[in-house]
Amino acid sequence: MGRYIGPLTKVSRRLNTFVGGSVKSFNKRQFPPGQHGRTQGRKKLSDYAVRLQEKQKLRYLYGGIREKQFKRYFDEASKAAGNTGVVLLQLLERRLDNVVYRLGFAKTRLQARQLIKHGHFLVNGKKVDIPSYRVDAGDIIELKEKSKNSPVFKQNLEERDPRSIPSWLELDKANFRGKVLEIPEEIELEIPVQVQLIIEFYSM
Repeated sequence: MGRYIGPLTKVSRRLNTFVGGSVKSFNKRQFPPGQHGRTQGRKKLSDYAVRLQEKQKLRYLYGGIREKQFKRYFDEASKAAGNTGVVLLQLLERRLDNVVYRLGFAKTRLQARQLIKHGHFLVNGKKVDIPSYRVDAGDIIELKEKSKNSPVFKQNLEERDPRSIPSWLELDKANFRGKVLEIPEEIELEIPVQVQLIIEFYSM
């Protein structure tokens, strides 16, 4: 399955949880998309569908990660020491596109992905244009010198509430630089996701 490139508002309406798109449109149309979405309403989901929905929430929250890639993250998490759900979230949080978003350089993870692919970022002084690149504790993420004059980054940083930056990251706003202080142990997601149901989905 390829990466979804359609409107995220439709995905949000289908999942009944905002994972991207237009907040205004989502709030206005809180019923499933499609010709009969308004009239039929939401049907009771099977146990399988409930677990699938939780997986889809997490996939789309992190920018619409491809199914094969998401499954690889799960397989790695399930083989690692510790709680599978916690490790899975750690792997997703350590993606470069997520870190760029968390630091406030981008408004969304999808925008972060695009900016990274355009070569705007350095990791420990070297250009990295792979959104799924995995950062580690101590890594320095910063804008290329030429990119520091871009109004996009200045605006994004000005609009980001500094209190929203997680404690495991540190932002040097004046120098367009961020640092990974540690691997996060407690991860707060923007939406409620029952990670245990995702584990059960892959165990069915």
